[in-house]
Amino acid sequence: MKRVNARDILKKYRNDEKIVSLSLYDSWMASLADQSETDILLVGDSLGMTVLGYDSTVPVTMDDCLRHAAAVVRGSQKALVIGDLPFASYSTFEDAMKNSARFLQEAGAGGVKLEGGKAVAPIVEKLVQNGVPVMGHIGILPQSFKNDGYRVKGKSKSEAVQLIEDAKRLEAAGAFSIVLEGVASDVAKIVTDEISIPTIGIGAGVGCSGQIQVAHDILGLIEGFQPKHAKQFANLAETIKNAFLSYSKDISNGSFPGDENTF
Repeated sequence: MKRVNARDILKKYRNDEKIVSLSLYDSWMASLADQSETDILLVGDSLGMTVLGYDSTVPVTMDDCLRHAAAVVRGSQKALVIGDLPFASYSTFEDAMKNSARFLQEAGAGGVKLEGGKAVAPIVEKLVQNGVPVMGHIGILPQSFKNDGYRVKGKSKSEAVQLIEDAKRLEAAGAFSIVLEGVASDVAKIVTDEISIPTIGIGAGVGCSGQIQVAHDILGLIEGFQPKHAKQFANLAETIKNAFLSYSKDISNGSFPGDENTF
């Protein structure tokens, strides 16, 4: 089975079809998403908060990302798998190329994502020239939250102009798509209309070329947490907690294991 690549994403965009993306981190969830018409599986550094127990993405390492990216590749057959370059892994082109090569060679990913606009455009350009498909990321930049926090971008004219300029610079550098995170919806629509590559929105409104969400958010896996940008399509935290509680009770009262569970 042929796996989706960056050219296929651009073809879908040019056919005016919405692009479906999920951020997830393991093989079994990747397998389920792969059977559900998902175009892109992003192994985001958000794994730091959803899987590893950190309070931000900053502590996530290349080895963390590689291990989870390889698992997602093994669990999927069709979707384009993108590895998220973590904090401080692309400060120079040499670092970016070395770490991107690890995603492609060791994990089997089909491309990488990095955060930033015109400041990282020269690195993006060199990566593309060296055969690395690159997804850009502007708006809220989780790796830079200590400088700028988690606030919606594009509410002022100057920010809107900056976002448009950043998107155009990334497009010119050869990025095949751009994530717009936490961008005012009217500005996200303008950015989308101003460039000729797909925008993938998360908290950026319906005017983007496609959408991405963290699988844990839309599945309701994190109890008591539902970001505004995410629609909860299930409440698995409650289901799982009740299952664990039933398991605990059955052990305590001696009803598990039963004869049917015993060799």
